Amino acid sequence: MRRIGFLIPALVILIIGLMSAIFIVDERNKALVLQFGRVVSIKEDPGLAFKIPFIQEVVFYDDRILSRDVDPLEVTPLDDRRLVVDAFARYRIVDVNQFREAVGPGGIQIAETRLDGILINELREVLGSVSSNDILSSDRAALMLRIRNGAIESARSIGLEVVDVRLIRTDLPRANLDATFARMRAEREREAADEIARGNEAAQRVRATADRTQVEIVSEAKRESEIARGQADAERNKIFAEAFGADPEFFEFYRSLAAYRSALRGQGTSMVMSPDSEFFNYLKSDSGGK
Repeated sequence: MRRIGFLIPALVILIIGLMSAIFIVDERNKALVLQFGRVVSIKEDPGLAFKIPFIQEVVFYDDRILSRDVDPLEVTPLDDRRLVVDAFARYRIVDVNQFREAVGPGGIQIAETRLDGILINELREVLGSVSSNDILSSDRAALMLRIRNGAIESARSIGLEVVDVRLIRTDLPRANLDATFARMRAEREREAADEIARGNEAAQRVRATADRTQVEIVSEAKRESEIARGQADAERNKIFAEAFGADPEFFEFYRSLAAYRSALRGQGTSMVMSPDSEFFNYLKSDSGGK
């Protein structure tokens, strides 16, 4: 019984020691085995691994591609037109041993602080070497590639690989933004005023041309109508003359009837004239008073 009493605690200690000696490396992680703070082993392949219990410890680092947003940064391009730039980077830990030596126990937090400094320096250097129009244009792939390539060498010293750098947003500072909007608004208003003035000028030309054409058409129509009226009057007079020459008596009778029709058209017509007036010749006799 005494031997069994000693065996059970020893077995428990052995099991605890075995369990503490085994650790699992996930496919998403890399592991460093440390002994008194010094790296003694690197475990990059997924699966079971072993360490010396109570003497060695394991530190895990993410092996996936990570993202890091850079705080909005004000840069000054070649044309001294200040811009506020937002950017982000994607990176991964490629050398965990060098990473540990560079950042120590601070881990990923210290690494990202140092990465921020690297990205800020590259952003200032690259964007400060081009004009603001190049930065604001839609084709900024070359600039982002230059920033990434510049950051790769610096990030390698802390065991990181910069996979990509992207410019999210590029804006003018707030103070400059209002002034720029005001200038753009004034420019658009000036262009609108020019367009309106040109439109009014064109409208005046069209209106003047239409008025002149109208006058010409009306004048031509009046001229043609006067010619037609004159020709019609001449033709009428010719007919009257021929009729009068053919039968003067009938023509005189016809003219008297037309005069009666005009004078006696209304109701209650009153006329004051001499009874022997020539106006009544054909009322007195069908031969005109003869």
